[in-house]
Amino acid sequence: MSSVSYVNGSYVDHSEARVSIEDRGYQFADGVYEVFAVINKKIVDYDDHLNRLFRSLKEISLDTPIAKDAYLVHIRNLVRKNYITNGIIYLQVSRGVASRDFKFPINTKPSIVITAKRISMENYYEKFKRGIKVKITEDLRWKRVDIKTLNLLPPVLAKQEAIESGCDEAWMTDANGYITEGSSSNAWILIKNKLITTPTSSSILKGITRTTLIRSLKNKNIQLIEKRFNKKDIKKSSEAFITSATQFVMPVIKIDNDKIGNGRVGKFAQIFRESYMEAIQLK
Repeated sequence: MSSVSYVNGSYVDHSEARVSIEDRGYQFADGVYEVFAVINKKIVDYDDHLNRLFRSLKEISLDTPIAKDAYLVHIRNLVRKNYITNGIIYLQVSRGVASRDFKFPINTKPSIVITAKRISMENYYEKFKRGIKVKITEDLRWKRVDIKTLNLLPPVLAKQEAIESGCDEAWMTDANGYITEGSSSNAWILIKNKLITTPTSSSILKGITRTTLIRSLKNKNIQLIEKRFNKKDIKKSSEAFITSATQFVMPVIKIDNDKIGNGRVGKFAQIFRESYMEAIQLK
């Protein structure tokens, strides 16, 4: 974790960072967040992440606590102060501190916290070579998961179920048995060289990495289909993947008890990863 964080206007030692016990983010999950990847000191997909943050703020009627231009200033400062080459920036905005009451408080200033963490790209590449395992779980989330809110208990429980089953990620299914997305990622399968991912709606978060990968594939002569898929479709797939700001493009080699393809990372995994890295100008 970072040694320096940004909390409500001040840069503080991370171990000394404090928020009130009456912050509505803590008591009600009344807030939103974003995660920015940093690769080679570059903030990846910054504009898209910031635009999604402001969309999330608008959807829950929450004002930004700082000017829009100030976000980049503080994120860059944390990258510099924490000597981050490769890492993650976590940014959270809550409705602020007020006496506990369900209704919105009046004249309460929103709270903002930004932290930073170093990551190892070597660990990512090693994990990519092995691929990951996925557990199918039930999607227990609310009906507006297109908003990146702090209400993360259902995906936390899904992730924990996956971990306890010896898997790395959970893919959640709706009431009709269709995959919505991963607990912290978007889900993809490949059938007969056709790349399939769940279409955007209020039932999934429109992943920024997802959007960038789709954009990057337009000139790669790869057929992309946005449609719902289920366990039967998964059994037909030759490869599978997740995408996220922390995992970029990551191949899936097993889902529940079923191997994907031959149970090893397939040839398209490298193509999709390189296409994504090229799109963010890091190939």
